[in-house]
Amino acid sequence: MNDPCLMTAHELASAYRAGRLSPVDAVEALLARIERLNPGLHAFIAVYGTDARLAAEAADKALRAGYDLGPLHGVPVALKDLIAVEGRTYAAGSKVHLGRRATETATLVRKLIGAGAILLGKVHTVEFAFGGWGTNVHLGTPRNPWRPDDHYTPGGSSSGSGVAVAARMAPLAVGTDTGGSVRIPASFNGITGLKVTRGRISNHGIEPLNMTLDTPGPMARSVEDAALMYRAMQGPDEADSLTFGILPDDPMAGLRRGVAGLRLGRIALTDCGLALDPETAAAYEAALETMVRLGATILPVSLPRSLSDYAQMREVMAAEAYALHGALAEDPAKPLDPHVRARILSGKIPAADYLRLLWQRPALRAEFLAAIDPVTALLLPTTPVPAQPVSSVDETTAPSGLTRAANLLGLCALALPNGMTASGLPLSLQILGRPFAEAEVLRIGWAFEQAGDWHLRMPPV
Repeated sequence: MNDPCLMTAHELASAYRAGRLSPVDAVEALLARIERLNPGLHAFIAVYGTDARLAAEAADKALRAGYDLGPLHGVPVALKDLIAVEGRTYAAGSKVHLGRRATETATLVRKLIGAGAILLGKVHTVEFAFGGWGTNVHLGTPRNPWRPDDHYTPGGSSSGSGVAVAARMAPLAVGTDTGGSVRIPASFNGITGLKVTRGRISNHGIEPLNMTLDTPGPMARSVEDAALMYRAMQGPDEADSLTFGILPDDPMAGLRRGVAGLRLGRIALTDCGLALDPETAAAYEAALETMVRLGATILPVSLPRSLSDYAQMREVMAAEAYALHGALAEDPAKPLDPHVRARILSGKIPAADYLRLLWQRPALRAEFLAAIDPVTALLLPTTPVPAQPVSSVDETTAPSGLTRAANLLGLCALALPNGMTASGLPLSLQILGRPFAEAEVLRIGWAFEQAGDWHLRMPPV
């Protein structure tokens, strides 16, 4: 493989150290691909070409001098436009904030730079990250690269992150997940996305949608890359008190242990409380069969309530979104996306109702964890449907019925490709784990990924 754009992050790292490639080669190739594809796909909102080239030169010189910062040294990464980089524009997907410049750099960005990663630029998001289809009325909706000649949903809210990674414009991207916003675009674009437990990765320097549920996470084209990125971004941060007291996790230590002997849970798809696309359901059943062939035992799990019931607890998200952005939403002169405005305004609820919802969370989590106690992780589809034509999207709905439970209950989850529709759209498997079990879900995901080639499929761009 000679094209750096087609290499995963760990393949780039290996090529650098073998002398077959340099970070300069990789950055130049990716910038050329962005220049060619981005006008059509609309993933990047800003490209840091000059700085990326300088950083690549520095990374190359450091490696040649024997200064190796680790597996992300010289690897390019794209950032969702919620994430602050000092001096750079920081719009959070909103026309209201166009031209706003960050006065600090987000903790996770400092960690990535400290690990040697190179910032390629900022990628699009749904306004204030509040939407699952990936649409943005004012700043533009990225195009799903699996349908380059039509406009299909990229998934949200990390829409640009999903498109950039799938289209090989960046090997890695950072997304954020409040109700599925890493996993949904991972599903629609045929890539891997990790939703971490709140507190694993600092939220400092990220425009909030929901202080209780927001979690940043890696988006990549392989489980190994997601694990490497997660390892680099995690850790305590004095600017985010929820990261205190959480011991660092090394997902690489057991990544290749396989699933032989593990007990994994499945649910009856009729218990989802959602109408599932038939091809999504068939891919899920095939994934369960693959896990059995790999040596896992699949056990049926009966949840205390349907997944759609957990999805209905979106009031926590909306109430906090209103607390943060309600003043903008209440002002008709502000140019907000009308669908996002309506979602924010739906959070204008009595404080007593909001507190009741928060107080329910520990009990809901306890009953859920008791139900999955016999298994290491629960296997689910990621989204009930594949990507849809943007023209057919009902903005009063969301494709997050299978993802919101992880946020509400404080769990971790991994989304990764598990099939294709007959029309050539990606399908996705979700591995739902206990709080702080990121290493386990990555291990399970790696074993599944190695059993097939879904993660190697490329969109026709």
